[in-house]
Amino acid sequence: MRQGKAVSAASSRDDTRVPRKRKGSDVDGGKKAKRGKALKDPNKPKRPPSAFFVFLEEFRKEFQQQNPDNKKVAAVSKACGDKWRSMSESEKAPYVEKAAKRKEEYQKQIVAYNEKQSEGYSGETSDKSKSEVDYEDGQEEDQE
Repeated sequence: MRQGKAVSAASSRDDTRVPRKRKGSDVDGGKKAKRGKALKDPNKPKRPPSAFFVFLEEFRKEFQQQNPDNKKVAAVSKACGDKWRSMSESEKAPYVEKAAKRKEEYQKQIVAYNEKQSEGYSGETSDKSKSEVDYEDGQEEDQE
């Protein structure tokens, strides 16, 4: 008999249950403010590819010529990885050299980029926004 009462009592409680706040919810509809990723500068130079990715660029072209009907990226990647693992260090050497050259070029570009960034920020030390400065310049011309 107890089982019958417990079942009926549970079903009646479900109808009158008051919704509770969930753990971690806020007043704003239960959603917390997310911190977005820092925006990337589109002018920043891209990192150079590793020796494997230099090899992958060339291998992809060869593989497409040999297998023009194959459209799967996974098949190309798997074949490339297998070939890269089977290569000796002397066979990988030209790709390592190309990757090193690209890395040197990247280092030069990033140094130049960082210099431009530091120059750009040091010149803007004014507390006023650009629109406020333009507005004041316009008023001075009107008064003359």
